[in-house]
Amino acid sequence: MARQARSVSESGVYHVMIRGINYQRIFEDDEDQEKYLQLLQIYRKRCGFALYGYCLMGNHVHLLIKEAARPSVITVQGEDVEAGPGEPLEIVLKRIGVAYVRYFNQKYKRVGHLYQDRFRSEPVEDDAYLLMALRYIHRNPVKARICAKPEDYPDSSYRAYLGGNDALTDTEFVLSIMPRDQLKAFTEQENDDRFIDIEEPGYPKTDEEAKAAMLALSGCASASEFQRLAKSEREAIFRRLYQEGVNVAQIGRITGYNRKVVYRALGV
Repeated sequence: MARQARSVSESGVYHVMIRGINYQRIFEDDEDQEKYLQLLQIYRKRCGFALYGYCLMGNHVHLLIKEAARPSVITVQGEDVEAGPGEPLEIVLKRIGVAYVRYFNQKYKRVGHLYQDRFRSEPVEDDAYLLMALRYIHRNPVKARICAKPEDYPDSSYRAYLGGNDALTDTEFVLSIMPRDQLKAFTEQENDDRFIDIEEPGYPKTDEEAKAAMLALSGCASASEFQRLAKSEREAIFRRLYQEGVNVAQIGRITGYNRKVVYRALGV
């Protein structure tokens, strides 16, 4: 079946969502998230887009991007040089995606795809919709019950809008539409906004819930006892846990195995 053509935004602004293949985590630790933010910063200059907002979740990413907002810039002998108009969204996300997958696969000794198909996007054509999309992005961790308030989540652009030090987020345009105090009050409002998002049953398991699931599946009383199981039995339980929403980092923590061992067992 042919892919459906992406809706084109007359404003050049898009809400983008990228998710891991089969709901796989694409960020296992703080280093992974920092690497992704570094790539956003590198390609923001190189591709010329403006980044109005972002939120890095465990197995997906939300971005609010204005494509080709400024000229592409490359560095030649230590000097920044304009290199023509900014690049289209497909090229931007392909560059970032290829660079990140290369890093991730090398770090975790894995091969193959990391993302589920191509990115999903929706056009943002007016200021009201932009503000709601940004609110949705910043409230994503609250929706997932990871934190109680958007400002408690470190891996989003929300703190930049509260006055934090963030050279990545282009806050000026949004704050020209709605001043900081009003934006904060707007973001804190309970709402039933609906935007593109990952559709995943349930919520992420806590380590306690994941450990209980591991013990129930294995019939063991402790992680030490689990480690004495045959390799084939352990790997089968790794796969069951993963299918039930336990992420790779958690499997490693609750069983005492290195994440690279878990990845090899899962074959992802």
